[in-house]
Amino acid sequence: MRNIKRIFVVILAIYMIFSLAGCEYIMESESKAVTNENLEVHFIDVGQADSILIKKGNESMLIDAGNNADGDLVVNYLQKQNINKLKYVIGTHPHEDHIGGLDDVIDNFEIEKVIMPNAIATTKTFEDVLDSISKKSLSITKPKVGNSYDLNGAEFIILAPNGENYSSLNDYSVVVKLINGNNSFLFTGDAEELSEKEILTNNKRLLKSDVLKVGHHGSVTSTSQDFLDAVDPSAAVISSETGNSYGHPHKEILERLTKKGVDMYRTDSQGTIIMESDGKTINFNDKELFTYDASPKPQVIISELDKVGEIVTIKNDSSEDINLEGWRLLSVTGNQEYIFPDYALKGNATATITSGERQGDLIWGSENIWNNSKSDPAVLYDKDGNEVFRFDD
Repeated sequence: MRNIKRIFVVILAIYMIFSLAGCEYIMESESKAVTNENLEVHFIDVGQADSILIKKGNESMLIDAGNNADGDLVVNYLQKQNINKLKYVIGTHPHEDHIGGLDDVIDNFEIEKVIMPNAIATTKTFEDVLDSISKKSLSITKPKVGNSYDLNGAEFIILAPNGENYSSLNDYSVVVKLINGNNSFLFTGDAEELSEKEILTNNKRLLKSDVLKVGHHGSVTSTSQDFLDAVDPSAAVISSETGNSYGHPHKEILERLTKKGVDMYRTDSQGTIIMESDGKTINFNDKELFTYDASPKPQVIISELDKVGEIVTIKNDSSEDINLEGWRLLSVTGNQEYIFPDYALKGNATATITSGERQGDLIWGSENIWNNSKSDPAVLYDKDGNEVFRFDD
């Protein structure tokens, strides 16, 4: 009888343990289910760099923090968003334009978890970040593909890096997919084509996303066609700076996105981009879509108009020779027109069209054309009558 009682007590105890565990699981699931605050994604304008704030209710995370000079900008931006704690901070890879401001962020906010790849840079920028992590007695969590993390009911999953020995630091980039209900975002850091191929091999089924943060500031090293097709985004965001020395975003990527019908947003031309997700739809701040005309067009411009000297200088900005036969140059105020003969303007070369007593590469005529005291714009048309360039003096 005693043995029967003991067995009964053990069974009862086991039952209670599993019941309590079940209750805890249900409570956790219900807690996540009732977290109905909208998710916000802020693509902060940090010039030729990356910094992305994600917040949902009272929980927030930051992916990268711009260049060293952007530290105060990012800190001030977060403070204006009433943030004093970051649940996660991700430094995608140890390039200055991604982790430059991370030390300032770590110094000024309470941080719960820092995620950085197993990549080392012998730079003061990288050392500054490590020092700030050490001063806060934080540890670095290495990204493991497949690991997922909760952000107040939203979830992000690590998709890369898939290796540990890359020749380019860019391929160490931590790539994450963020899911909020039926909405999804893919953040790619500077991951290049090699990393993209590895993700396609290992986690292609997870790539489909509503919004793509275009890799490497729109460089041709990233956003391969196969990768873009697998993500199949409705919208894309490019973080870059006007007039940057890299030529980002590259026209090949703009054409690729345009041909796929992806709505484009750019921090270089539109400033900070903010998206808000309720789990069903994604709304954007009052930024108009960036449109890119992928159709080929002549690269001839009017580089200078000397009205006193009666000299118009045109330049071929492309590397290809362009035959100007049938093109027209118009003096708007005087309503006088010059029609180009058979003349090949060499790639990256200039040519002068002169009038009056001047002698140039091409001669308009012996009479003065340009009104020296009044405004007189010069307009260049191609042989089909399309306006190619207008020079407003």
